[in-house]
Amino acid sequence: LDAMGNQLFKLDLLDPYVLLGLLMGGGTVYWFTGASIQAVTTGAYRAVEYIKKNIKLDSAEAASIETSRTVVRICTEYAQAGMFNIFMVIFCLTIAYAFFNPVFFIAYLVSIAVVGLFQAIFMANAGGAWDNAKKVVEVEMHAKGTELHDASIVGDTVGDPYKDTSSVALNPIIKFTTLFGLLAVEMGVANPSFAPAAAAVFMVIALIFVYRSFYGMRITS
Repeated sequence: LDAMGNQLFKLDLLDPYVLLGLLMGGGTVYWFTGASIQAVTTGAYRAVEYIKKNIKLDSAEAASIETSRTVVRICTEYAQAGMFNIFMVIFCLTIAYAFFNPVFFIAYLVSIAVVGLFQAIFMANAGGAWDNAKKVVEVEMHAKGTELHDASIVGDTVGDPYKDTSSVALNPIIKFTTLFGLLAVEMGVANPSFAPAAAAVFMVIALIFVYRSFYGMRITS
């Protein structure tokens, strides 16, 4: 409602803008979880690759300070690269959607908050369960070296980015999208002449960084 009590718009599930906004909000959440896990996986792989080549794991001799610094640098570089891609996508998508249509954007905000909440709870619980399963196999069942232990290691490897990366990082994603998006949608409504063109430009930029978040972070030989 506006200041005079007139209805400006309504959220109706029969409205295609509402349906599209709900779908895009959920899709954004799942893209983010995949992109963040991809960045962690690639960084960890490169770090392990470097460690195998430069550190003698079967020796009691400690690694040099320079080698340790290189491992930290590798992890930091991939973390920053993944974070930059994700931030650019969220930033550009928020502007593009806010300028595209206010009804669509409100449905998008509702979807990203609801789907993001349940996805974060799911990933935190699933990751914690996988992590604890490995501890149970090692400590209570004393089954190190068995196929069961190998399977629990795989679960723990997947569970760590679930509970330590993607789930907890959804909170700032939802907050940033909501707070910044409310400002952006007001700008879009106040400037309808250039809003569609700006939405198209930011959408293209977002898609470029979506591509980079996966194919630019893939593990290559």
